[in-house]
Amino acid sequence: MDKDTLRLILDALPFPVVFVDVDHTIRFLNRRAKFHYYEERGYRDLVGASIFACHNEQSKERIMGMIEKLKNHGREMLLAVNEKNERVYVTPVRDDEGEFIGYFERFEGNFQK
Repeated sequence: MDKDTLRLILDALPFPVVFVDVDHTIRFLNRRAKFHYYEERGYRDLVGASIFACHNEQSKERIMGMIEKLKNHGREMLLAVNEKNERVYVTPVRDDEGEFIGYFERFEGNFQK
């Protein structure tokens, strides 16, 4: 599967997906994540920025703790419930050898277009 097809699949999801590398740098936002962060929350140019640019200090501490657990073969974890009553999960991403290469945040809840 080529990168364009994968991007289109991720863009078709009805919820935000944000992929972050091991250095906590945002590498990808799907269409719904761009809408959430750029249109609803007023951020700009998050790809290449730290995930902590759009999280408060309390969330940063939780994320840092969660990532340590995820590195040790942990599974998806609930980060928070946001102001829209959406659940925000952090899910580890591993390469073919099982090495932790990053994580993604995904949201569950009632999504508006």
